[in-house]
Amino acid sequence: MKEKHTAIVLAAGSGKRMHSQVQKQYMDLFGKPVLYYALRQFEECEFIDEVILVTKKDEIAYCREKIVEVYHLQKVKDIIEGGEERYLSVYNALKAAGACDYIYIHDGARPFVDQEMLQRLKEAVCTYGACVAAVPSKDTLKLADEALFAKETLKRSEVWNIQTPQVFAYPDILGAYEKMMQEDHTKMGITDDAMVLEKMEGQKVKLVEGSYYNIKITTPEDLDIAEIFVKKCNLQEN
Repeated sequence: MKEKHTAIVLAAGSGKRMHSQVQKQYMDLFGKPVLYYALRQFEECEFIDEVILVTKKDEIAYCREKIVEVYHLQKVKDIIEGGEERYLSVYNALKAAGACDYIYIHDGARPFVDQEMLQRLKEAVCTYGACVAAVPSKDTLKLADEALFAKETLKRSEVWNIQTPQVFAYPDILGAYEKMMQEDHTKMGITDDAMVLEKMEGQKVKLVEGSYYNIKITTPEDLDIAEIFVKKCNLQEN
């Protein structure tokens, strides 16, 4: 039987650091919303079977009418309401996903996921059961004390910047989330999905080559960079 691969695309964030009335995932990028670019990559990926889009309750109709229908995104199976925190949005989507073999969790504000990256992640998750897109840090990183003095310099060769997609065997990540929800998850400081699996199950997560193009649009400067990347990658005509 063919394995089922489902993607979760998160677009429920508030985007406060953009200082804009428009949510970052809906900002215009060469005539299309930022969110479109990520959804298009999953739409065109031959092994992705379905996409679950997560957004705010009052933005569900907009996403359906102005993005999914306008751009004919046929793999978007459902558009669901997110939670107050990112991990709660993921949990809602995991429950909505139903039976599948592998789940790809991606931030809608990362428009530059590509087909080669998705293929690398597929191969890794089928081998290791859990993997994340990541790139080696280009910068020297230091740990700071409470007074903001550097107390330790990290070994750069061991430091990676984590991206999305983060990909997991579906039963494993769902079980980890369910276990977390039974505990006091508000104090866990969860910042990504791999952390849930690591904390709840002690499972190791494989780092897979991402891309330095695979930025998350968080501040106004990021949108300027994204415009350059769209031109460089010839995405404005897609």
